[in-house]
Amino acid sequence: MFKKSKSKIKNRTEKARKLITLEDPKSPVSEQFRTLRTNISFSTPGSQLQKLLVTSSVQQEGKSTVSANLACVFAQNNTKVLFIDADMRKPTVHNTFGVKNAVGLSTYLTEQSTLKQTIQPTEVENLDIMSAGPVPPNPSELLNSKNLDIMLDELCTYYDLIIFDSPPVLSVTDSQIISAKVDGMVLVIDKQENNKSNVKEARDLLTVSENSKLLGIVFNNDEYDTDKYYVYQ
Repeated sequence: MFKKSKSKIKNRTEKARKLITLEDPKSPVSEQFRTLRTNISFSTPGSQLQKLLVTSSVQQEGKSTVSANLACVFAQNNTKVLFIDADMRKPTVHNTFGVKNAVGLSTYLTEQSTLKQTIQPTEVENLDIMSAGPVPPNPSELLNSKNLDIMLDELCTYYDLIIFDSPPVLSVTDSQIISAKVDGMVLVIDKQENNKSNVKEARDLLTVSENSKLLGIVFNNDEYDTDKYYVYQ
């Protein structure tokens, strides 16, 4: 259903961002992302991890960069990945991969587009994306609708892993809503700028539901030998 065409990918723009795992896959930072991939893969022994939420406590902590690179390294490991931009308030995934944002999660949840119409291929083998779509007036209500559950049920039959890039936990309730629908979560924290009380509050909010599972914390912007490393803890 969502097979990538061998012809030139349509709707691509010229503004795609450079991702370290694609531009320099042998770099120390790329290796840290592969380590993160391994840690996540082994974090749920005895149960399947098919839906993963990546979020942060506040804005500008690097969650979108981490989640995009994470999607790439999973895809590079022969995993069929769908990367969903669930930040319908401030979407970025379409810019990261250089595609248009005319349709996406918001148009599917409001029944203005089909699931097939919302999914776009990327130039990365095994990686598709669903952009956020036009900014809706009620993102939280859309995420709390039955349409999201229906969508995930169908997507899980086609993809090995679905990764959500969602809004900061302390800003809006969107990540809390999604947390009850996924198999695991990763919280991204800026090592240089983190506020311990914010981290604790974000952790507590993400684990309110008894079904929620916080797999770990990724410390972004951790200076080590002049490189930025990502540490899973």
